Amino acid sequence: MDPVVIPILVAAIVVVFLVASTVRIVPQARRYNVERFGRYRRTLQPGLNLVVPVADRINTKLDVREQVYSSDPRPVITEDNLVVNIDTVLYYQITDPRAAAYEVADYLQAIDQLTVTTLRNVIGSMDLEETLTSREEINSRLRAVLDDATGKWGIRVNRVEIKAIDPPHTIKEAMEKQMRAERDKRAAILHAEGERQAKILTAEGTKQKDILEAQGTQQAMILRADGEAKAVELVFQAVHRNNADPKILAYKYLETLPHLASSDNNTFWVIPGELTEAVRTVTRAFGDQSAAGPHTPSQPAETPTAGARGTSDEGRTPELDAGWTVSLDAAAAADEAGKQAAAAVSDAKAEAEAAKSPQTPRRGQTSGG
Repeated sequence: MDPVVIPILVAAIVVVFLVASTVRIVPQARRYNVERFGRYRRTLQPGLNLVVPVADRINTKLDVREQVYSSDPRPVITEDNLVVNIDTVLYYQITDPRAAAYEVADYLQAIDQLTVTTLRNVIGSMDLEETLTSREEINSRLRAVLDDATGKWGIRVNRVEIKAIDPPHTIKEAMEKQMRAERDKRAAILHAEGERQAKILTAEGTKQKDILEAQGTQQAMILRADGEAKAVELVFQAVHRNNADPKILAYKYLETLPHLASSDNNTFWVIPGELTEAVRTVTRAFGDQSAAGPHTPSQPAETPTAGARGTSDEGRTPELDAGWTVSLDAAAAADEAGKQAAAAVSDAKAEAEAAKSPQTPRRGQTSGG
């Protein structure tokens, strides 16, 4: 080999080494701290950077993106002397690579210890109930303390969150019992409230039902009374318009008597005193008709029917038999009165027919005279 070629090769290798040592490529979101002869020189930014070979050296490489750090559960004593285990989640970001590399030896360990001490100070002023319900307040106080302390380290704490709070097992059982009792209480209250509302609604419905039924009954009675009043008025007007004879009214009165005791609930029935007057009127009516015809010889009195005496030729009023008692029941008394009235009317009609036809034998006489 030519002696000239060897120095050229050595020189080329040295040049390549020097060029490689001079050029530094920094990725995005990374920062490199450069020291020159052991002293901080500058921080390389992302991209192509040139350094002095041999003199400059890269000391630390830092990631400036936001990072997450989760600490292990740490025991903390509350104000009411209960030990709870609390683990936190920390969100931080390096804002000054030089301070993060030279102001603190291990910034993660420093942040972790600061978080624990601050958390104990905050939780120590709260009881268990307040600790479980005041997470936002704890997070805010932790973030304020950590952000103030880590600012000189070139680190910004964005968020601090409590991931879990684990009380002792006995406290968990007591809390579960308390929550169960609270749920049972709410369930009982809701059940009682539901029953109360149901009873109120039922009472309101019953009230409305009674009111409507009473109103319906009232309207029905009013309509029934109006109908009866109109019927009586029509009958009254018809009677007065047609100028009804008292004889007809007496006859209709006799026809109505059997219906007075038609009900099954009647156990006692009194024969009205107007019965004799009505019978007398009917008898007199037919007696007047017989007086208008030819005179016939008086006939012997007929045999009384159903306890009632027959009418005489002179038109005497039939009277009730003295031996007839009112101890009969209502229906029998009504039938008996009807029979007497019917017998009286039949006798009166027979008398009238006999007066018109003298040849016709009267009821109660034999064919032989």
